[in-house]
Amino acid sequence: MSRVINFSAGPAALPEPVLRQAATEMLDWHGSGMSVMEMSHRGKEFISIHAQTEALLRELLGVPGNYKVLFLQGGAIGQNAIVPMNLLRGKASADYINTGEWSKKSIKEAKAYCKINVAGTGEASGYTAIPKQSDWKLDPDAAYVHICSNETIGGVEYHWTPDTGAVPLVADMSSNILSKPIDVSKFGLIYAGAQKNMGPSGLTVVIVRDDLIGNALPITPSAFDYKQQADNDSMLNTPPTYAIYIAGLVYQWVKDQGGLQAMAEHNQKKAAVLYDYLDQSNFFSSPIAREDRSLMNVPFKLKNESLDDAFLKGAQARGMVQLKGHRSVGGMRASIYNAMPVEGVKALVAYMQEFEKQNA
Repeated sequence: MSRVINFSAGPAALPEPVLRQAATEMLDWHGSGMSVMEMSHRGKEFISIHAQTEALLRELLGVPGNYKVLFLQGGAIGQNAIVPMNLLRGKASADYINTGEWSKKSIKEAKAYCKINVAGTGEASGYTAIPKQSDWKLDPDAAYVHICSNETIGGVEYHWTPDTGAVPLVADMSSNILSKPIDVSKFGLIYAGAQKNMGPSGLTVVIVRDDLIGNALPITPSAFDYKQQADNDSMLNTPPTYAIYIAGLVYQWVKDQGGLQAMAEHNQKKAAVLYDYLDQSNFFSSPIAREDRSLMNVPFKLKNESLDDAFLKGAQARGMVQLKGHRSVGGMRASIYNAMPVEGVKALVAYMQEFEKQNA
């Protein structure tokens, strides 16, 4: 069997050892005679999977003891509404930093629950740069400050952590969680869809500080109330059991690679292979400010856009898929999450060099 080099932005490629282990355990998990898909979420078998998955995530990220880890459903889009439902705590407004398409979606959803102050925006740069914090207009009375730490579509990433003082910092980390070490204590809440760097679609991880839960809006459904989910170990309703199991395998794989510092070095190395080529090419280009370039999602453009389709067809013929850029920005996009080996990026650059030579 020949596997493609998968540059999908999500659902994204998973580490091959994880897929192989899941395949081995598909019909019989650890002698239980059951697939994880068939287990009761209340049974001792799945309870052990759930506990191990949480313990691994806490270890990898260094999650402090005064934070809850929740395994929920609904994706980042769901959390865009669930966050204000839980974190307003009697306040009337929240601050949002607009760095691109996913920030815009967060703002749109949150507007249904409170007043939104767009405290900083990358609009003037065409969302090719993160606005400097010195230009932000933060409200000290805001319920929280929301950022998208990595814009999957636009390809900008925070390589620093904003200082929001006493106002809790909330981050959508869907596309760069586990890619590098972070200081969880600097955030009030982190949420992330699993399908980019942690596992399959269907699971959303929420890491939230204890003092921020317990005051959800009266309209909040019980399944979306962080306090109720925390009190029930994320099992107020049936959780996405198989996705939690796969996430646990991914967490173990990350640990086996050397943890988040090793992941950071791996991601920096392979991103450099692609960006170094883009910077010296007159045929391809990266539109993103160098200091804000994402290590996870690399958008790039051909000088002659009429060659886009030919480029994609040639890539497909060489076993490289999902390189087409998002429809809102066009061009190309290579998503190179943790599971992407350096060899995959080198293969892409070799093809780009060949294509440039043939078409320049």
